[in-house]
Amino acid sequence: MTTDMGQFHEIFYEESFELLEGMESALLELEGGSDDTDLIHTIFRAAHSIKGGAGTFGFTNVSEFTHTMETLLDEVREGTRPVSSDIINMLLESGDAVREMLEALRDGTEENQARVASLLDKLNIELGRAPGAVASAEDKSNAQVDNQEAPAGWKICIKPNPEFFQSGNDPLRIFRELSELGELETIVDTGELPDFSDFDPSQCYLSWELNLFGEISREQIDDILGWIDGDCELTIEAQGVSSSDTVQNTTSPVQTTEPETTVEKVATQASSEKAPAVAKKPAPVKKGSGSIRVDIGKIDSLINMVGELVITQSMLSLLGEDFDMSRIERLRDGLDQLERHTREMQESVMRIRMIPISSTFNRFPRLVHDISKQLDKKIELQMIGESTEVDKTVIELISDPLVHLVRNSLDHGIENPEDRIAAGKAETGTITLSACHQGGNIVIEIKDDGKGLDADKLRSKAIEKELISVDDNLAESQIYELIFKPGFSTAEAVTDVSGRGVGMDVVRRNIMSLGGIIKIESALNQGTTISIHLPLTLAILDGQIAKVGDEVYIVPLASIIETIQLKPNMINLVAGRGETFKLRDKFMPIIRLHDVFGIESCESKQLSEGLLVVVEAEGKQCGIFVDDLLGQQQVVIKSMETNYKRVQGVSGATILGDGSVALILDMSGIIRRWQSNNATLQLVDDKVAAL
Repeated sequence: MTTDMGQFHEIFYEESFELLEGMESALLELEGGSDDTDLIHTIFRAAHSIKGGAGTFGFTNVSEFTHTMETLLDEVREGTRPVSSDIINMLLESGDAVREMLEALRDGTEENQARVASLLDKLNIELGRAPGAVASAEDKSNAQVDNQEAPAGWKICIKPNPEFFQSGNDPLRIFRELSELGELETIVDTGELPDFSDFDPSQCYLSWELNLFGEISREQIDDILGWIDGDCELTIEAQGVSSSDTVQNTTSPVQTTEPETTVEKVATQASSEKAPAVAKKPAPVKKGSGSIRVDIGKIDSLINMVGELVITQSMLSLLGEDFDMSRIERLRDGLDQLERHTREMQESVMRIRMIPISSTFNRFPRLVHDISKQLDKKIELQMIGESTEVDKTVIELISDPLVHLVRNSLDHGIENPEDRIAAGKAETGTITLSACHQGGNIVIEIKDDGKGLDADKLRSKAIEKELISVDDNLAESQIYELIFKPGFSTAEAVTDVSGRGVGMDVVRRNIMSLGGIIKIESALNQGTTISIHLPLTLAILDGQIAKVGDEVYIVPLASIIETIQLKPNMINLVAGRGETFKLRDKFMPIIRLHDVFGIESCESKQLSEGLLVVVEAEGKQCGIFVDDLLGQQQVVIKSMETNYKRVQGVSGATILGDGSVALILDMSGIIRRWQSNNATLQLVDDKVAAL
């Protein structure tokens, strides 16, 4: 029976990408001045694991490239090559190349062969080899644990436990790796093989005696045999040891610098048959597919909830048999219990989708490292709250907007070292990336201690671009909002980092599409803080049910400031063209929801007869006029675009308890829709003026 290797590809890719992230973080720590030798072992182990997995699956290009990286790392690990900035940058670029190669394999696209070949030449030149050379087994044989003479050979005895194969171990791969170090002689002991009728293919009945010849260090052998630790009886004896290098025999398991990785386990398990010399191109992964690693505690909680539901269902089933009114109280108790357990199970399921935001934050140390070098600036990145958990979908969609905002802070926010010193600041700027929970939202902040936003300069640029007029009297907070206008930029020159005026409007639009808001606070010569408020999940929403005529709508609670009943003296008309109301000395426009959606059956024609829901969106406040409010409810969001089409002012739909469908309002879209239909009012500095 042949093994379908494709079923293991996605696991290999995920593990490899995680290993590359760990390698990148360790390299950046080394560059930061850390002298922790474990970091070097972490980097080496990551390259070694990717090489082994790629070789098993037949991804030859990846295997050969990482083998060359591993050779360079081995010299660093053994202390024969010092860690320098050039070496770290070369390894960072090499890690990027490996990631691109893996992504090309995963997506079924062509890799950038020119880039890979160029980096491979750099690695070979650094190793003192001719460009285009392929790393050989002799490269590793030359590296020793110390300057003493290595043994002439090794005798290795492996007696596996019966469950050896069930742990994903593959003797063929072990022998293949050992044979790369030197000449290998293998003697198999079949004395434990049972009769065919008693043979269990999942058990291991063989043991081996291996003679490995060559100048090979013990550490090289440990790297290969490390993953069978605890799965066998292992003896390693040195042969032909010189007088200056005595190596004692051992029967203890091999100690490795790091625990075995899933890449190695999965790849080894998949390779029960010898991997083909040339790998077939894997099928591309469908967009949107993926997996989540879930803490076992969350799974246990969900299982407990399912058990409680089964018990409640059984109780209600018994009540349903020969039911009479004497059991009505027990029925009510059972339904209350069912509601409670259903809500708890819903919360348990939603927690499974929650993953730490560190999966997004981890990409920024490298981003700051690269761009600060490109801009010749000294910048330190601080990250706070990386363990904060957010819905997986939110994390995937917020990644690109965060990258744009951090790049802006690097380019426009933090000054050059000379300018910072002249301003009395430390020459090294600081960018702080933080995340925390506030109520039902997650708040992400990008804060820098740079030059801040110049309100006068922003206003002048906006007038120049005719985004506002000279007569517009804008508050400072409203001036800051101008950077979200399409095409707005204050950059003196266009750079590769930013400055084209393309992006900030897209950032805001993307955040709003997630049901979030973005705010700016800034102080000249002190810095800027950009805050993003997002819902923890996009699947469930806390909403207020509003009635308008015969229709009901869901207003997100996060958008609601308060609800009031208007009195006639609170209402104002502007030149007979629009309605406003005054709340605590602040004028706000009134949006009649029945006018926006064309509902003729509206019960309340007079503003004093209905209710006004004061909402905020995109930094603007207004009053939404409805007939009545029917209560609050947590609703499950269904996509409008998937099931129908995009409708301005509507973010989705839900099914209420009575089976009816209610639309979920997008308050930003409502305001824009109302403005497009009634382009007559503009709120300026707490005053309403006719456009």
